[in-house]
Amino acid sequence: MEIFISLVYNFSMKKLLVSLFVLTLLLGNTAVGTPVKLPWKKEVQQVVVDPVSEQAKALYAQNEIDEALKLLQGKSEDSRSAEDWLLIGNILQDKDKIDEAVYMFKKSIEKDPKFYKAHYNLGYIYLIQDKPNMALEEFKQTVKYKDDFAYGYYNMACAYLKLKQYRNARYNFFRAMDLKANEPNVYYNLAYTFKMLNKEKQAQTYLDIYNKMIERQQ
Repeated sequence: MEIFISLVYNFSMKKLLVSLFVLTLLLGNTAVGTPVKLPWKKEVQQVVVDPVSEQAKALYAQNEIDEALKLLQGKSEDSRSAEDWLLIGNILQDKDKIDEAVYMFKKSIEKDPKFYKAHYNLGYIYLIQDKPNMALEEFKQTVKYKDDFAYGYYNMACAYLKLKQYRNARYNFFRAMDLKANEPNVYYNLAYTFKMLNKEKQAQTYLDIYNKMIERQQ
C-alpha cells in the first residue's frame, strides 16, 4: 500500500457538473493533479425567483458561460444575490481567472455569511493553491452552516492531511463516512491516514473495504 488518492469536490452551478481535484499522496510527498468535473444535486429552496438570475443559471447549464456572465454583470452590485456572486465566481474559475473568482466568492459570503457553498468554493481554491490553513477556515464555516454536508468534512480532512495532522484528518474522514458511506475514496484515505499513524491493521482493513467497493463498481 504505497499510493493513496484524495478527492476534493467543488461546487459548480453548471448542470450536472462540479469540480474535483486529485491529491496523490506518497509516503511523505504530495502531488496535485488536474481538476475534473462531477455532478451534484441542487437543493430545493423557497426563494423569490429573479428571472435574470434564473436565465443566467440556465445559460450556464448549457455552457453558454459568456452570455450568463453578461447577464449577471448587467445587474447592479446591490441587486446581486449571494448565488449570483457565486455563479460569477464559478464562471471566472472556469475561465481560469482564479484571483477574480476568489473575489466573487468573498462577495458572495459578504452578501450572505451563512452561504456554505461560497465558503466551500473558496476553501477549494485555497486548497489547490496549497493554502491548507486558509482552506480549513472556509471548510469549518461550510460544515457550521451545513452540518450534514459530507464533502465539507471530507475536504477538511484532506486539508489536515496536507498539514500532516493525521488524527484530525481521521476524525473528519469518519464524519464524511457517516454521511456518505458509499464513497470509496473515504475508505482509501482512511487507510492512508491509519498508515501514517502507524496503525497497519486498521489501514489494511479500510484498504480492503476500498478494494471491494471498487470491484463492485467494475
